[in-house]
Amino acid sequence: MSRVDEYVPCAQEMRPYATAFVARVTARNRLPLDYSVRSLRIVDFLLDGLRKGGADPEAAHDTLCGLGAYVGEVLVRRAGATWVDLDAGQRAVLGQPVGVRMPDGRIWNPLGKVLNRFEAGGPDESLHTFYLTLHGRSRRPAA
Repeated sequence: MSRVDEYVPCAQEMRPYATAFVARVTARNRLPLDYSVRSLRIVDFLLDGLRKGGADPEAAHDTLCGLGAYVGEVLVRRAGATWVDLDAGQRAVLGQPVGVRMPDGRIWNPLGKVLNRFEAGGPDESLHTFYLTLHGRSRRPAA
């Protein structure tokens, strides 16, 4: 996911994009991607496997973008976030065209977080921990 150069869906396309990605990868691999907070551990595991397997970020763009959409959709369904298209200033800082806005107004960058986990690896970049320490979330039932 070369930050801004590659195609990334707009905010209103992210839910169907994530849904299609999950359908595609769960059909082939039977992964338990059920939009639960617990499933973010699976995302951590998948990203570690891609990185350790030597995947090229450009070649893995679609997978990284799909995982980022999935992580964002977990935030939408479990933490009360909404997908938003980022303005030019936010794009410059976050390196992505879309993000999620939490109920308290904070903007988070799930696609960038996935890219960071892929590039750096390690527990400091865990997506599961990211969710658990996330500021501004609300509790709401799954959508």
